[in-house]
Amino acid sequence: MPSLTTEQLKEFWQRLSDAKAQIEALLQQTAKDSKPVDLELPIGRLTRIDAIQMQGMAQMNRQQLDIRRQQVDAALASFDTGKYGLCRHCHQPISLARLEILPESPFCVDCQESFERER
Repeated sequence: MPSLTTEQLKEFWQRLSDAKAQIEALLQQTAKDSKPVDLELPIGRLTRIDAIQMQGMAQMNRQQLDIRRQQVDAALASFDTGKYGLCRHCHQPISLARLEILPESPFCVDCQESFERER
């Protein structure tokens, strides 16, 4: 287990649980906006184009929310295995500063930078 205190672990658990609830609420709110545009609606061509663009943006937003939800779920699951706060790649503790900013972070800064350089 990383060098996180019991109090810090409780705080991160709560933050992750709250984030999951917020993400779920946003996904519910945006469900209607991401549905396909009905091409039979009697609206003008420009309005239809705007509606299609808005639908595309809503779908991308939902994809990003879904990815974040998966990351939050994985972080919450890591509490059960006692691996919360450990990098999934090098298995070293993730810095407290990084967890404060992004509590669902699966990687330490060094590993994350390495992955980004490879891309």
